Formats: sequence, structure tokens, C-alpha cells
Amino acid sequence: MTAASRRFRAAVALLVVAVGLAGCGPDATPDGPATAATPDVDAAALVKAVDKGDVAKLDPVRLADGLAPPTNKWFSGLVFGAQPQPVFPLPLSFGLTTDGFQLGLPPVTTTASSIVGPFTPAVTVAAGATSARVSAYDAVSVTIELLDGHDVLGSVVLAEGSPFVSFTAARDATLHVDVPFTADGDGPARATVGDRDYGLEAPDGALASGAVDLNKGQTATWFPLPDHATDGTLKALTDAAAHPLTGTTVAYGIDQAVARTTITYESDGSTGAYTTMPHQRAGDQPDRTCGLGSYPSIYGTLQLCAGKALTTWAPTVEPSGALDLSHLDATRRDAVVAQLAKDVAGTKPFPSDTYFGGKALYRAATLVQLGHQLDADDVVKPLKAKVVAALTEWTQPKGCATRDTRCFEYDESARGVVGRTPSFGSEEFNDHHFHYGYFLGAAGILAATDKRLATTFAPVMNLLAQDVAAAKGSDEFPVLRTFDPYQGHGWASGTSPFADGNNQESSSEAVNAWNGLALWGEASGQDALTTQGTWMLSAEAASAKAYWTNPDLDDPVYQGFDHQVVSLNWGGKRDWSTWFSAEPSAMLGIQLLPLSPVGTYLAGDPGRIRANVAEAAPDGYDVTFGDYLLMYSGLAGPDDAKRAYQEAATLPDDRIDDGNSRSYLMAWLSALG
Repeated sequence: MTAASRRFRAAVALLVVAVGLAGCGPDATPDGPATAATPDVDAAALVKAVDKGDVAKLDPVRLADGLAPPTNKWFSGLVFGAQPQPVFPLPLSFGLTTDGFQLGLPPVTTTASSIVGPFTPAVTVAAGATSARVSAYDAVSVTIELLDGHDVLGSVVLAEGSPFVSFTAARDATLHVDVPFTADGDGPARATVGDRDYGLEAPDGALASGAVDLNKGQTATWFPLPDHATDGTLKALTDAAAHPLTGTTVAYGIDQAVARTTITYESDGSTGAYTTMPHQRAGDQPDRTCGLGSYPSIYGTLQLCAGKALTTWAPTVEPSGALDLSHLDATRRDAVVAQLAKDVAGTKPFPSDTYFGGKALYRAATLVQLGHQLDADDVVKPLKAKVVAALTEWTQPKGCATRDTRCFEYDESARGVVGRTPSFGSEEFNDHHFHYGYFLGAAGILAATDKRLATTFAPVMNLLAQDVAAAKGSDEFPVLRTFDPYQGHGWASGTSPFADGNNQESSSEAVNAWNGLALWGEASGQDALTTQGTWMLSAEAASAKAYWTNPDLDDPVYQGFDHQVVSLNWGGKRDWSTWFSAEPSAMLGIQLLPLSPVGTYLAGDPGRIRANVAEAAPDGYDVTFGDYLLMYSGLAGPDDAKRAYQEAATLPDDRIDDGNSRSYLMAWLSALG
């Protein structure tokens, strides 16, 4: 049993993402694993120890002073760029206008290669604003101030999973609404836009002649009425809307069975309402009071539930940096070791950028680990020396003072870490979890058996961990920069300059990032960080299967979609496409690399694995990412792994990815056998 496994019995953690604490207690609850304290990190001390530089390319034009720029969020498009972009706080779409805001429920259209739910304004609210800025945020919600010059007119609050958009007046205000809302009895005012009814909850007497008159401190709240509403739906929504959302808190806990996420929608009332996504209903889940109706979405039906706290479970994925090779016979071991020697000898100089450089270091660390497991330390000794030296160079806190590459700097304006040399827009905070996950994983693997290395790597590795996954927002870093607790996965674009919201392509590299975070926590003796990484790893793995590799094709939202996988997910659409290739093999392959030892989370449905591979590589594995497709095919069963091992011998060298090796491919398939 690994150290991580031992900790699973009691591993728990708390994530505070807004003012206040999500409930805590020492024992397990009906909602699952209990909650305890977050990693105790002195972010200011970490930042003080490293080089500073003006290296990021960020221009947060709509952000209040003092806030860390919220890159990689579902709402980042509100903050960056000359014009604000629409955002998609499911079930809604939302956008800023020149003098107010718009909201609407996105209509869903499915084609052969896309599922689209674009920004579709149904209600436009003019507040007389001249500008807007994000004034507060947490991991799930955002608050936007509407301004008249320098004066605040009021604040708009919205959150993922909430059907409400509220405006609270900072001074007496008149809001002009473009559709007529009519009060009817004791319920909220209502308007019909197309085939959808919308509700408006406002103070008595506030609604008059197409306007909403609010006194300072009063609130108006809009919401769409769901499909399949029950007799109690309107009252539940009205009661919740009367106590507007002020923010959210997120708590998590893990045990050997499940990783728990609890999102609490904060307000001054005792009631609330939220929606659940398909992955939040998969498998065993805690009891909820749902049945209030549903909303359509590009991810499938969203169920409307009553309550202020959404708790969801994902199967726990144990972090791991080593394959289980305990059952290899001597013949198979000798074959892997012979190939290992070739891979060590053929290792190219490590690149100097943060993506390919980190990926190469991770590859080297896996080979070192493989040699250690197979009692072939002498074979990997020269490579170990090289990768340790390279990581030592990368983790010199003041490295950028003496060179322009292979070092990390903290940008005080951007409130984040940028590696030199940047790549794929990492200076704009694109893909940080992909890049830094490789570094964290490599460091975690190497330092697991040498605590002196953990001490050497710690100043910079702890900084990278904070950059992508700070459990608490601080002056130095935004909370959970690249992880969305509601959707259960990361967002890759730093500034999200798109009308379709933010996006993520490689779900597997996101999984790899949180595995790396947990491995680094374990190797460096940070139990709370290991727990946090395991929570994120488990949640990301569940979402990866639900929305990328194993979507439920029987769900009506996929009717007319002609593919097995969805390779690029956005806030407002989902595509069978990638940023870099139109090949079918790329659509699946980008969801597999680097197939680390935790990649077995992709197993469980042999028929689906075979169907996915058949679509990706109908004519064999001499294709882009053919190595990963071959490895993935082995997850369908022992006979599939045996066949794949035999085919691996004839796979051309140029089909072995630069983050992979033939010996690791052989070892992976042997572990499955």
C-alpha cells in the first residue's frame, strides 16, 4: 500500500473560495467524506524567493483594483480584451452591453460534428452604465459592478449552476427592460420570449411601465422557468430569488471510494436552487431534492434542484507515478529492459520551452522510474543524472537573473508564474496546468525516493502548484486558476477571447496535471496538497469520461452527432475537432496522452474503448498518436492488451510521441496483461 493509499482512509480537506467557511467536521457525513483544512501555504514567501519580471501578456481592462487577474475562468472573457465576451454560467448565457447586461437560455443545436448552444439574449437590461468591471469572484461565481463614470450603480451576481442573475442597486436606480414583465398575483412578474417564460422577482411596487425602480440596496432577480416544471417550481424559484446570491464556497473531501465536492450558494435566505450536470448524477450520488424541472444544455439535461448546497461524488482515482509490474515474468522483463536501454540512449536534449521541455522531463522521469522498478537502475543512471540536473536548473529560484530560458519568473501585475521560454501562449496563461503538470509529475517521481531533491525543487515547484491550483485566493494568486469545481474540469485559455466562452481540449493532460500535483505533494511531505490533488484528479477524470471520451450517446443532446468522442469542449459549444489536426486519431489521442499510470481511469467499458479506437484508427496504428491509441486499446481487456503488445513491436518509431517511449508503451501493456 502506498503512502497515498494509507492517507485515503482519512484524507479530507477544505477549500475556502469566498468569505466564510464551508461546514467542517471530523467524521464522515451523509454527503460523503468529511472536510478538514486546506493546504497552509505562505504564497507571499514563495513569491519573494523567486525572480520577478514583466513577462506576461495580460491586460485586464475590466477588473477592480487589488484583484488577481482571473485567468482561465469560465468568466475570463468578461475581464480581458477590448470588448467583453459572452460567458456561459450554465444553465444561462450572459453578456455585458454598453449600458447594462443581457441574459438568456441558450438554444441547443446538434450537427454531425458539433453541439452548439450560443449566447442568445432573451432579456436585455439597460442600467445607464458607461462601463463595467469584475469586483469580486470565487471559484464558481462572479460579481460585476456597473459604473456611471467612477460611481457604482449596482452589482450583478451570477454563478455556474444557478438559474439566477441578480442586480443590487448601490444607489437609487431605474432599470429599463426590453421585454414586458407582468406581475400576476403573489408570484413573480413573468415575460415570454420565444418559447421560454422568464421570471422577475423585485420589491413590491418596483415594476412599472417596462422599468424596474430600485432603491439603494434593493435587488431585482431574473431567471428562466424550466421545462417540466412542477406545482412547486415557481414558488421555489421565487423564494430563492428573493434572497440573491452573494457568492459561493467550495468544500471537498476524499476517501477510498469517492471524492466529494460541495458547492454552497451563499445568500441571506434559507432556501435556494441549483442545477446538476450529467456527471453530477452519474453513479452513486448523495440524496438531493430535485424534480423541480430541467433546462437544456450542450452537455445534456440540467436538472433543477432545491437547496443551497450541491454535493457530488466522483470515484476516487489514486495518484500514481508507477505502473504495477509485479507480475512480469523474466522474459517480458528482459524485453522491456532491453528496450529501456535503447530509449535511454536515444533520449534527445531536453527542449527549453515550458511545454515540450516539461513533457521531455516527464518522459525521462518515467524511464528512470521504470528502471528502478525493473532493478535496472544501472541502465537509467545516466538519464537520471541528466533529468535531475535539468530539473535543478529549472527550479533555481533566481535562474532568470542569469539566463533567458529554463527558468520561471513571477509577474507581479499578472499575479502568476510564467516560464521562459513560453509556448502555446503560456505568457497569456494558456495551458498552464498542462505545462506545469509535467514538471510537477517529474519532480514528484524523482523526489519520491530522494528527499534531498524535494528540498532542492521545492521553492519553484511549490510556486507552480500555487499558480495552477491555489486552494485559497490571495494577493499573489487567484483561487484554483485552472480548475472549475462546478464542471469538474479545467479551462485552458488564459484570457478566453472567444464568443463561445472558455475551452479545454486535452482532458488527459489536465488529469495528468492533478496527478502531478498530488505526486509532488506526497514526495514533498505535504499531505494536504496530496489530498487536494487527489480531489482534483478524481473530479477531472470523471468529467473527462462524461464529456470527452465516453459521453452518453443515448442522451438526446447527441442525436445527430456522428462521432464517439468530443475532443474540444467550450462554454457554448462542443466540437469534434482539435486546435492542431483534423485527423480522427488526433481527436481521441489528445484525450489520452501521456497515459500516465493513472490512465486506467479510462477503463471500464470494453465495447466503448474498441469503438473509440475503431473510429480513431480504422486502418491501424500508423497514425498520429498511434502509440497512445495502441496503449488505450489494451484497456479493453487482457486479450486486447496482449494483441496490442504484439503490435507494438512493429509500430514505426515516428509514431512514438515525444512524451512517450517504446519501453513505457511495452511496460504499460504488460501491466494491463
